[in-house]
Amino acid sequence: MAWKLCKGGRLKFNKKLEHISTYEAGKPIELVVREFGIEAKDIVKLASNENPYGCSIKVQHAVSEILPHMAMYPDDSMMKLKDGLTKRFEIADENLIIGSGSDQVIEFLMHAKASENAKILINSVTFAMYEIYAKHVGAEIIRTASQKHDLDEFYKLYKEENPDIIFLCTPNNPTGDAIDVKEIFAFIEKIDSDTLVVVDGAYMEYAAYKDESKKVTPKELIEKFENVIYLGTFSKAYGLGGMRVGYGIANATIIKELYKLRPPFNITTLSLEAASVALEDKDFVDECIQLNFIEMKRYEKFAKEQKIDIIESYTNFVTLCFENNRNSTEIADTLLRRGMIVRNLSGYGMNAIRVTVGTKEQNDRFFELITELL
Repeated sequence: MAWKLCKGGRLKFNKKLEHISTYEAGKPIELVVREFGIEAKDIVKLASNENPYGCSIKVQHAVSEILPHMAMYPDDSMMKLKDGLTKRFEIADENLIIGSGSDQVIEFLMHAKASENAKILINSVTFAMYEIYAKHVGAEIIRTASQKHDLDEFYKLYKEENPDIIFLCTPNNPTGDAIDVKEIFAFIEKIDSDTLVVVDGAYMEYAAYKDESKKVTPKELIEKFENVIYLGTFSKAYGLGGMRVGYGIANATIIKELYKLRPPFNITTLSLEAASVALEDKDFVDECIQLNFIEMKRYEKFAKEQKIDIIESYTNFVTLCFENNRNSTEIADTLLRRGMIVRNLSGYGMNAIRVTVGTKEQNDRFFELITELL
């Protein structure tokens, strides 16, 4: 059967797409197997900040028990998961929206608040999806010059540019640094109530464990400020990256507007059950976080010995920055060919790699390979 072109020639798409780059996720193990002929058992993936200890065994059992019910649509009220989150954060149901990953909530926010000619203020190096979703609606991105969040610089740009949305990613991805909660509150107090401030706490469980001064409490945040939304996820500390569950916490007015953009059944039955049970197994999460920071000390020691700059991390990953005589792209590519997947940050303008803090065995392998390479 012959296909006919539409009248007028080549199929045309929304012009906004011309300025959007596709988000590149961490390379999957299966692709490395095909490209380099390495057996899957010999590949270590430390590129996507997944929990190297997996998810709670209680989650695995709970999910297996509901598999026979896959023919039915999910509970669109998400009652079980919402009950768990509202109790955990001491908030009301009207303060909560659940998304397919916290990035779906970011997408809702962008369409709800920004439009053509809107301005979005972000850090110079931060989560790529802020910019991608901004471009979906034709908004302009305003970036700071500083690599770490400098809230004085943020405020200066806020006064000059009058942005519609400000994103504070703390701890920040992909660098791992975090902002003192007192600084965050002092900054937001100076922001006009019509500017939406997004506090992205995807790695907050790690930061809260390491340093109480970095801990952002959603309840305190939304009770004090009407123009703020807090984002969280189950993809990191809870070990549910494959289930895609995130959430936003804000005042009822913001949440009500976001619900107008939420598609029905946006979270699967399996994901809802997994997240609900994961939230209850605090012991598992605490143990994973403790092991993370024990292993992180080995990276700090390694960086010191190798004279490599390492950004102090409040997350489950570390960022290793190289001098000009070492090239992060070459290092990442060479590690990849040896079966070690890390994240090259050259696309962020950094001569650096981001490495998930893995299990002891995974980290042993990383140190072995990179020591040979360097």
